[in-house]
Amino acid sequence: MKPSKLIYALCIPAVMAVSCKKSFLDRPALDGTTLSNYYNTASEVRGLTATLYGIPWSGYDNRAMDCIGDVMAGNSYTGDGNADDAPFKNLTLTSGSARLAEAWKVFYKIGGWSSEYIKALEQKKASGTSASFIDPAIAECHFMRATVYFYITRIWGHVPIVTDPAGVALSGNFKIPRYLKGDVLKFVIEELKIAEKDLPESDVPGRLTKYAAKAMMAKVYLYMKDYDNARVKAKEVIDSKKYTLLDNYGSLFNSSANNNSTESIFAIQKKLATNPWGTGSQKQPDRGPGNLQTTEASMWELYAPTIDMRDAYESGDLRKSGSIMTHGWSHPAWKPKTGTADYDNFMANGYKYDTLQPAGGAGGQKNDTRSNIAKYVVGPGASYGGEPVLGMNTGINTMLLRYSDVLLIYAEAILAGAASTSNSDALAAFNEVRERAGLQPKSAITNDDILHERRVEFAFEGDYWFDIKRQGYVKAKALIQAQNRGTMEFSKYITPAYAKDDDMDLPVPATEALANPALLEAPVPYY
Repeated sequence: MKPSKLIYALCIPAVMAVSCKKSFLDRPALDGTTLSNYYNTASEVRGLTATLYGIPWSGYDNRAMDCIGDVMAGNSYTGDGNADDAPFKNLTLTSGSARLAEAWKVFYKIGGWSSEYIKALEQKKASGTSASFIDPAIAECHFMRATVYFYITRIWGHVPIVTDPAGVALSGNFKIPRYLKGDVLKFVIEELKIAEKDLPESDVPGRLTKYAAKAMMAKVYLYMKDYDNARVKAKEVIDSKKYTLLDNYGSLFNSSANNNSTESIFAIQKKLATNPWGTGSQKQPDRGPGNLQTTEASMWELYAPTIDMRDAYESGDLRKSGSIMTHGWSHPAWKPKTGTADYDNFMANGYKYDTLQPAGGAGGQKNDTRSNIAKYVVGPGASYGGEPVLGMNTGINTMLLRYSDVLLIYAEAILAGAASTSNSDALAAFNEVRERAGLQPKSAITNDDILHERRVEFAFEGDYWFDIKRQGYVKAKALIQAQNRGTMEFSKYITPAYAKDDDMDLPVPATEALANPALLEAPVPYY
C-alpha cells in the first residue's frame, strides 16, 4: 500500500539554507547546502526555525480553524449549500471531510519539520557549533512540535506520535498506531518543558520566549484538569510582567499595525503577499461583508456569526463591536466606492453596516444572520481609507495564544472545579479581562462565568470548540442543543448523539486511514 502524501510532506525539509536579512519570515532557499557548511551562525540557524512560524500553518488557519473551532462550536454560521463546511455546523462530519484532511496534514507537517530540524541541529551542536544559539533554536522546534500535537489530540483524541518522520519514510513501515490521548498530552508537556528551559527570556516581537512555553503549558495543564500546575505556570507568566492587555480590544484584530503586540504571546506570522501561497492572511475574504468589497479587497462572507453568538454578549460589552458587525456598526476611516452613485453617496462619510438599506447598489447588507465577523477584517484597501490589502490577502497575524487567555486560565485554575470562588487573585485576573471590555467586575465566579467569558473573549479565534469539549459530553451536548444555528427567518437546533467523551473526537481523514490502517485500531500506550 502506498504511503499517504502526509508521510512525504513530513520529510521534505531535512536541511534548508535560509537568508534572514529582511525579517524572520523570509522564505528558505532549497539549495542543497549541507550541515557541514551552513548553520554556522545565529542568523542562519534562526532563519531555519523561522520557517515554522508562517506558511506551514496556512492550510489550517484560514478555513479548517474556523470550521473546527467556531462553526462546530456554534459561534459561526455557514450556509447549508457549503458542502465543505456545513457538516461542521450540523455535526454530520465524516472521514471524507476536506477541512479535517487539511488540518491533519498541516499539523503533522509542522511536527515533522520540527522533528527533522531538531535532529539536524543536534548534529550541528555535536560537531562543535555554539550551543548558545543552537539550543534556543532546538527549543523553538520543541515548542512548535508540542503545540501541533496539542491541537492534534484535542481534535482527534488518540493519535500517532511521529518524532522521526524521515526514519519512518525510509523504513517503509507506515503502520503507526494511535497512542492514548493522555500519553499524547504527557508528550506535549515534556516538549514544552524542554522549550521552557532553553528559550530566551525575551526576543524580537513575534519570536518565542520561555514565557510563551509557560503560557502554553498552563493551557495544556488546564485541559488536563491539572489545576495546580496550570495555576503555577499561569502565575509565572503574569508575574513576569512581559505581557499586558491592549486598551482597545478591537485594535487587536482590525489592523496589522498591532501584530506582535504586548498581548500576543504566540501568533502565526503573516506578510502581505500573494506568493508563495499562505504568506498573507486569508481570513478577511471569508469573513468580510460583501458590501465592503472593492477593487483591492475581496469579500465573500463564507462565515458569519450565528444568531446564538450575536446574542451571547452582555449589554455594554465592548468586545461585541470588535468581533461582530451588526446594524449600525461603522468605520468612518473606511470609504469604499463601487462607482454606483447610491452606494458611493451612502458610504461617503465612512463605511456603514446597514441591514435596512436594500442590498446591492444602495449599500445595504443582508445576509442570513444580519451580521458579519469583524475580527481579522482590516478593510477595503489603501485606496479606500484602509491599510494595504491584495485581493484575498492581508498582513494581519493569526493569534493562537493571547495574554487574556493566561488571565482566564489562572482564574479557572484557582476555581479548580469548585462550584464558585471569591478568591481575590482569581477575581483580579478574571475582572482584568472584563474591565477591558467595559463591564462591571464580579465578586464571585463560577465555571459557567468563565466559560461565557472565554466564549466572548475568544470568539472566532478557533478555540471555543475545545472549551466545549473539555466540559465532558453531557454538558457539551446541553450547550450545543441550546444554540440557535439557523437564520433570521428559520431557527435551527441540533442534538448531538454523544454517549461518551470519545464521541466528540473527530474522524480520522479517510486518506490517512487508507494509508495507515492502524489508525482504525484501538489506541495503545506510548510510554
